[in-house]
Amino acid sequence: MARAIWSGAISFGLVNVPVKLYSATAPKAVRFHQLSGKTGARIKQKRVDSSTGEEVPYEEIVKGYELSPDRFVMIDPEELEALDPKATHTIEIEEFVDQSQIDPIFYDHTYYLAPTAGGAKAYRLLLDAMRETGKVGLGRVVLRSKQQLCALRPMDEVLALTTMLFGDEVLEPDRLDELGSVAEAQASARELAMARQLIESLSGEFDPAKYRDDYRERVLELIERKAAGESIAVQPQVEEERPAPDLMAALEASLAAVRSGSSDEVPASSKREPKGKATGAPPASSRSSSRSTTGKSRSSGRKSPTRSN
Repeated sequence: MARAIWSGAISFGLVNVPVKLYSATAPKAVRFHQLSGKTGARIKQKRVDSSTGEEVPYEEIVKGYELSPDRFVMIDPEELEALDPKATHTIEIEEFVDQSQIDPIFYDHTYYLAPTAGGAKAYRLLLDAMRETGKVGLGRVVLRSKQQLCALRPMDEVLALTTMLFGDEVLEPDRLDELGSVAEAQASARELAMARQLIESLSGEFDPAKYRDDYRERVLELIERKAAGESIAVQPQVEEERPAPDLMAALEASLAAVRSGSSDEVPASSKREPKGKATGAPPASSRSSSRSTTGKSRSSGRKSPTRSN
């Protein structure tokens, strides 16, 4: 049974909807411990004074903000506590906006909201009204002693709360010098028409089950094989140099491959990025997320890592 991580109420106007907050996502990155390559023992980290080399007890550690190299202003815990937002346990909706106005780059982490005892009717009213109007509620909530900007939106039969980045946390793309060459580049009408055809031929309905973390599955398989005592021979991979493709030829080859039902066999030259360019990363809303630390599986324990479907 799911366990609520927060309880409170949605407040808009004079209406209060009592709710509980639940996690909506469960990142499944493979996590590792740091070990000594010689002994296989776990690595321990110590907090050391850089000027004396002596270990510093946790209770003697304070926070400091770096003003310039090696120049800090020290902040006492009591000073920060005085600035902590008041934990009101209320999601304060300040306004409703069209969902299309919010770029996904602002979304951070998503949670589910469920009604508490006696709140089902008000919850249903808000869910249906937001769905019919196509609106998203913007407000603030205090989670883990931190005030968060948040979006309240309907997702099928549940209200979702997504924490958001503030405007000054999103970087403007005009800081990228390389975009200047894009403004100067011009595609011909024929190239644009073929690109549209290629996009249309590869279009379909989004089905998240079609997409799997192949890298994670290969890592788990590697762990299982090594835990079973198998010796793994690693072959170095050498990237084959290919000339930058002709754009028109690449479009024609890609369309031909899709029409023949072999889109997975599109010539490598038509897939290759221009030399020196990196392929794009997935959207930041998936940020987060992004984080690997310690692991739960150790070969010494002969425990097979759990696979997730």
